[in-house]
Amino acid sequence: MPEPIDLVLLDVGGPVYDDAAYRDALLRATCELAAEDGREVAEEDFLRLYDERRQAQGGSLRTAVARRFLVSHDRAQLSERAERYWEYPPEALHDDVLPALRRIREHHRIAVVANQRAVVVDALRRDGVAEHVDVWAISETVGAEKPDPRIFQHALDEAGVPASRAVHVGNRLDTDVRGAQRVGLRTVWVLRGEAPPAPTPDQLAEPDVAVRSLAELPAALEKLAS
Repeated sequence: MPEPIDLVLLDVGGPVYDDAAYRDALLRATCELAAEDGREVAEEDFLRLYDERRQAQGGSLRTAVARRFLVSHDRAQLSERAERYWEYPPEALHDDVLPALRRIREHHRIAVVANQRAVVVDALRRDGVAEHVDVWAISETVGAEKPDPRIFQHALDEAGVPASRAVHVGNRLDTDVRGAQRVGLRTVWVLRGEAPPAPTPDQLAEPDVAVRSLAELPAALEKLAS
């Protein structure tokens, strides 16, 4: 018999906000740095690589972009430049998020576990998400990024909940599903944003449950706890 679920750990980019915000920031940074080398980056070539990395669900997107399109700039410079432009406007919030969080809060506590700058909390407050969050584990604040077990464990420790009574919800296999499973968490894979364009049967078999929207999440949590 599965243990009850006391805590739901929730990723931000993809499940909560449209990942296009980061994709577009990375594209802008790539084009700017390439131009400094006297090169041009075609948007269709960038998007093709972006989808290749989404489908693979492994390896750093930023590293792949730097290797493919940049000459004298490295991944760190690309990351720093992209973060200048990476922000979530209000319209990036998925429509299903707030209704789902209201339902989930009826039975569970919620932790945000995200590879983000600390300023993302400001956007979550602005858009009414933060009022549903009990625990914060933001990588810039914690000092560890998914799939590092420390960021998941930080959320569990802050909540005082064992991994056996918690579920992580994210849209990447490599950082979210596999990282959470190493800590002993059950997992829900959200198939949008940086999830693969065409998930394979093997990929779909990795999480405990896969959903295509947060509207499906309350039912998925019930399934995992029954």
